[in-house]
Amino acid sequence: MKQANEQRTERSTEQAAGQAVRAPAQRFNFSRHVLALNADRPHKAAYIDDTCVLTYGELSQRVRRCAAGLLASGVRREERVLLVMHDTVDLPVAFLGALLAGIVPVPVNTLLPSDDYAYMMEHSNAKVVIVSAPLLACVQEALGKVDTRPDVIVSGSTQVLDGVHTFVDLLQSEPLELRAGADTHADDFAFWLYSSGSTGRPKGTVHSHANLFWTAELYGKPILGITSDDTVFSVAKLFFAYGLGNGLTFPLCVGATTVLMAERPTPQAVFKRLTQHKPTIFCGVPTLYVGMLASDALPAKEDVAMRVCTSAGESLPREVGERFEQHFGCEILDGLGSTEMLHIFISNRPGSVCYGSSGRAVPGYELELRDENNRCVAVGEVGDLYVRGPSSALLYWTNREKSRATFIGDWLKSGDKYTVDAQGHFIYAGRSDDMLKVSGQYVSPVEVENTLIGHPGVLECAVVGKSDAHGLTTTVAYVVAASGHAPTQELAAELKAFVKSRLAPHKYPREILFIDELPKTATGKIQRFKLRALLV
Repeated sequence: MKQANEQRTERSTEQAAGQAVRAPAQRFNFSRHVLALNADRPHKAAYIDDTCVLTYGELSQRVRRCAAGLLASGVRREERVLLVMHDTVDLPVAFLGALLAGIVPVPVNTLLPSDDYAYMMEHSNAKVVIVSAPLLACVQEALGKVDTRPDVIVSGSTQVLDGVHTFVDLLQSEPLELRAGADTHADDFAFWLYSSGSTGRPKGTVHSHANLFWTAELYGKPILGITSDDTVFSVAKLFFAYGLGNGLTFPLCVGATTVLMAERPTPQAVFKRLTQHKPTIFCGVPTLYVGMLASDALPAKEDVAMRVCTSAGESLPREVGERFEQHFGCEILDGLGSTEMLHIFISNRPGSVCYGSSGRAVPGYELELRDENNRCVAVGEVGDLYVRGPSSALLYWTNREKSRATFIGDWLKSGDKYTVDAQGHFIYAGRSDDMLKVSGQYVSPVEVENTLIGHPGVLECAVVGKSDAHGLTTTVAYVVAASGHAPTQELAAELKAFVKSRLAPHKYPREILFIDELPKTATGKIQRFKLRALLV
């Protein structure tokens, strides 16, 4: 218990350091805030997408026109606008335009089926759907499944379709003056992000105007060290909490330039942007870093300009981080964030990266690891991760049961299990519902995966549990074999022995199943539930 108390004291000290940041005024509108911050750099590039460069002056004009256009169309304050949009310059314009008008933007995953869009339209009671042209057919299919009929505005097209307006037309309104924007409170409902829905229907996570401010002040500026001289490229899309911070909040809060990519983030597509636009900050996910390192087209260090990289979404294997840094001479700051906390609250630091861990508490956030009896665990023991900090979401929309189970007083129950070492480094042990109990002892799938990935024959892997005929749990590893390694029984036996030599005997996978590709979400997370379904 003494060790647990020491952990709490260390984290509280870091929190106190973070609270030196001055909170925003009570009357605060994030869109007005960032437009005013960048008013003196009208000719600097704010966004570069696949077709154009948008300067800060142009961004301000379009955002203010968008706000005026939405209000003129009859959308009222706090009503929702669904954004089914690819990462182009129109997305930050639509997001910030809605915020400026006091309207609530809801950016959503662009890879969903029409049933999901239909659910989100009805759940959010969206008055308008702004959709990228390539996604219009799917949205129109969704509209046929709902009773409500939101207006549809299409981005990236000037073609006039029956019942559909264009984003170009929306921006014809006379620009709203900044001072005429909505006089919102810092804690007013500002925007929603939908959770992944891995445990049921996606949850509408409601965030305030101030939450965007806090992620920039506590992580973007002090941890990334982002300045106006930086160019940022995030493969995590803007509809994802991690991507929204990387590609909108942080750059706009300092006047940096952001590179946007509408297409799927394959290694080849990423390499093109890294070498063409020379971003200094690159934000990826573990599965992408694995794919980049495995590609024959991996650019040389001298062909890129990255000074720092980040990773989130899943735990970054130690071996992947070390290989990447060895090749590019650039650290990857692995960290943990969530939709509910809006961005990263545990992170490695430049110059003190501990690969294999998520790093230490970001100043301004307090963390605790608790056991099943809600008591803090000792150093080295697995516990449920609780976090509190100023960027926490307000609630899940129309879901009191889940809200009460997740937002517990000041604390948020993350759903992750972690251990912490004596230096304060948090080591991921898996999602609470992914932990396996084998031979009466807990096994972290992530620990086994991180061990397997260290074998040269493994490109990617995922570990899940399987019930045997007696109802007991055994571990199964799905493995994507690396180039030059045949997926044979000999390799499977070698991998089992490899894990046995490095972990406790009960932790090695009893079965090795080779697979061509692991199922993943749009944000690169491995969908273990699909792998478990294959075992039934």
